Amino acid sequence: MTTLGSDVSGLTTTAATAAAKGLSIVVPVYNEAAGLAALHQRICDLAKTVRERYRLACEVVYVDDGSKDATLSIARSLPADAIDVQVVSLSRNFGKEAALMAGLDHARLGAVMFMDGDGQHPPALIEQLVRHWIDDGYDVVYTAKAHRDNESFLRRISVHGFYALINWGARQKIPEDAGDFRLLSPRAVSALRQLPERNRFFKGLASWIGFRQIRVDYEPAARAHGVTTFNAASLLGLSIEGLTSFSVAPLRFASLLGVILAGGAFLFGLSILWEVFTTGKQVPGYPSLVIGLMTIGGVQLIMIGIVGEYIGKILSELKARPIYFVAEHSEKHFEAGKAQDASSKDASSQEAPSRTAAE
Repeated sequence: MTTLGSDVSGLTTTAATAAAKGLSIVVPVYNEAAGLAALHQRICDLAKTVRERYRLACEVVYVDDGSKDATLSIARSLPADAIDVQVVSLSRNFGKEAALMAGLDHARLGAVMFMDGDGQHPPALIEQLVRHWIDDGYDVVYTAKAHRDNESFLRRISVHGFYALINWGARQKIPEDAGDFRLLSPRAVSALRQLPERNRFFKGLASWIGFRQIRVDYEPAARAHGVTTFNAASLLGLSIEGLTSFSVAPLRFASLLGVILAGGAFLFGLSILWEVFTTGKQVPGYPSLVIGLMTIGGVQLIMIGIVGEYIGKILSELKARPIYFVAEHSEKHFEAGKAQDASSKDASSQEAPSRTAAE
């Protein structure tokens, strides 16, 4: 019998079984050559801690999204120190959502964590996110900015307006200020992989799949190098992309605006008729006619633009083009046995001089 849903209950993890699933850390990078080595070292240090505490195997998947600097060459040279390393190089810059999807497709272990490559997502939080998954049984552990006090008033109002609009009428709300830095359990990963759309908005999709979710507030670290590539125009484009990919709120807003204007025009017409019947005076029509035509024309253009965005999404889905191409893929595997042998040899070499001195 054909079903329209999917049963992922077989991928449920407990504290006893989570360690066998492992954790893939997906890091999309774009022109992050200056800080990539330092970020990798911090991730390796946290991987050692997680492996010692939970016996959890880890890998990191760096997705180079068409960088123009030495990011790719540095990523190739990163050592598999306490963690397996995959480097996925895309054929060009496809955007962050496509890079996240490429990382999700190449992740080999059960649970998946997404984090940025600019260092603003603190690796020190990895252990806390893993603890909420393994010890507390949460399937989606997402992070959110604790506050926006350091941002401008206009930026704060814009962000609040974006979430208010995208959550308007939505059955599953997207938490405000939630970022891409999050951990998904194996069954949450399986559910996310089954969503077929090409125009993806990971923040929304990770909330839409449901399961047990918990929020972790954090303070974003300052960029250690470079400047952000997101300006006001990029953020506006990303907001429009997220709205039209995940929500029909703009269409509902356009419909509501049309109803309001139609109602206002109807009441205005009634007021003109009332004035004619009661006073016999006719209102001069040129100014009111021009203003009315300009208002209605402007609203119609806005509505056409909104509908056009959705038609563009439909066209993109119908074309069914791949959302990314991989130009290069490499892997390095961490060998625990060799690492233990190396550490034992170091310990022996340190003990040898002390035995000689004692003799």
